[in-house]
Amino acid sequence: MKRDHHHLNPNPDTTTSGKVKLEEQDGGMDELLAVLGYKVRTSDMAQVAQKLEQLEEVMGNVQVDGMSHVATDTVHYNPSDLSTWVESMLSEFNPPTSFDPVLATPPPPSSGMGSSFSTITSVDFNDSQKQQLNTPFFDESSYSDYELKAIPGKAVYSNTLDSSSSSNHNETSSNKRLKPSSGSNSETYPTTSMAPFGISPDPTRPVVLVDSQENGIRLVHALLACAEAVQENNLTVAQALVNQISYLAISQAGAMRKVATHFARALASRIYGCCPEYPLDHSLSDFLQMHFYETCPYLKFAHFTANQAILEAFEGKKRVHVIDFSMNQGMQWPALMQALALRPGGPPTFRLTGIGPPAPDNSDQLQEVGWKLARLAETIHVKFEYRGFVANSLADLDASMLNLRPSEVESVAVNSVFELHKLLARPGAIEKVLSVVKQMNPEIVTVVEQEANHNGPLFLDRFTESLHYYSTLFDSLEGSVNGQDKLMSEMYLGKQIYNVVACEGVDRVERHETLTQWRTRLGSSGFVPAHLGSNAFKQASTLLALFAGGDGYRVEENNGCLMLGWHTRPLIATSAWKLANKTAMTH
Repeated sequence: MKRDHHHLNPNPDTTTSGKVKLEEQDGGMDELLAVLGYKVRTSDMAQVAQKLEQLEEVMGNVQVDGMSHVATDTVHYNPSDLSTWVESMLSEFNPPTSFDPVLATPPPPSSGMGSSFSTITSVDFNDSQKQQLNTPFFDESSYSDYELKAIPGKAVYSNTLDSSSSSNHNETSSNKRLKPSSGSNSETYPTTSMAPFGISPDPTRPVVLVDSQENGIRLVHALLACAEAVQENNLTVAQALVNQISYLAISQAGAMRKVATHFARALASRIYGCCPEYPLDHSLSDFLQMHFYETCPYLKFAHFTANQAILEAFEGKKRVHVIDFSMNQGMQWPALMQALALRPGGPPTFRLTGIGPPAPDNSDQLQEVGWKLARLAETIHVKFEYRGFVANSLADLDASMLNLRPSEVESVAVNSVFELHKLLARPGAIEKVLSVVKQMNPEIVTVVEQEANHNGPLFLDRFTESLHYYSTLFDSLEGSVNGQDKLMSEMYLGKQIYNVVACEGVDRVERHETLTQWRTRLGSSGFVPAHLGSNAFKQASTLLALFAGGDGYRVEENNGCLMLGWHTRPLIATSAWKLANKTAMTH
């Protein structure tokens, strides 16, 4: 199912005011609310917020008899047009002026609370809920993803209710229903009151219920407010807000609930000083990344576009050497080896140096990957050499370790997929690695990085950008058929969210930067862009068409680089580079 997303600026301006920009331009739709299915223009935000405050005030002061027609007879529509919905709700209330209401806030859940309508619920991944998680929650034509939830705030009770009034409310409140915006079956929900602060629950007291999307607005605002409180070191407010975030996330469906849960967990860890949560387990990351590879086309696109640039750079070469900074399970190289095997005139001798972190169990995983590739090379008749290098950091490498041969004998390509941004956690590390790359005298350097700015100086800016970015990524996973791959992919992204939000200093390694920032850094280090041709663009588009029909995914060419995004939001970028002095010598 296609989802209409408005463009999110992948390069938000860094500000020092601590204020959050939720829109790109005046008069456009608010992006975070658009993800939730609301159509609210930026110019209307102040008016809508004022109306919501008025609605909450009215609902907190209205006489029960004066609102009985709202609780029983009114048909509430899913408020995708939020402004109109709030205005219509306000028009339903006409409270008498001589009423002194009792306002009760629903208490935290306890074992003694018998209400079946508590908004704090456990989440069990049974079969029915797995099916619900696989249903995209942005589809306004489907009612099954929306439920009536108690507002996490003020509920309205009367001081006294006569028996006839109570009976009337009990009899009619069960007929209250939520009507979806387009012709799906409506359902009936009985209402059950919630006891305020230990008062025994009275089944005759009606609870004001609204669509769970109102909680969605509160959820987004609570996330941003909590991040701002963290930035200002106001931990008391931050603690209260992070509890509210977990409370509100339960009422959401699909991607939004998952994203909010991951961000709430990361915020809580940061507030309570629990980062790092556990030592970074590279074997677990590799395992999760394999599932991410199978679930969505991002890694396939990264490998394909980088391989295409390497293949073109190796044209006519007899001996070629790839130095891979991101070896992992070696998933990138079978396709390149098969392409080399089909090259006119026969395949070259292919040498591969794979670099990776040490295994936690001291096993030689890089060597095991090498054996698998060697068996493939033998099958397709490609002469193959392999060497695995274990390094805690790419900054520990030196060109002399790699047994490089003269460029007249062997052509070198350097490949990095989602690795260079990790060097930004240590001052001087990226400059050292790029200097070593220059010493390798490569024909081509291929770089794939996340198209996001998660490395700015202000926490609130990083948080806001990452909330946009990962909401889009999780949304793109919703169409996945394989439940296990999808779950593991969400864990893979959840680990990144945790690192971006909860960690600081050298522990925060997920320091993603945009293509523009990488252009500046690589250009100042003596590299020039090598344009990925139109052939790579066409083939990448074909690859996406073969992957789940390519619905929602978009390939974009950007000054010789290729980007893959979900609808209008770029998410990863592939670029190719050559040495500036080597390019000058060829002209």
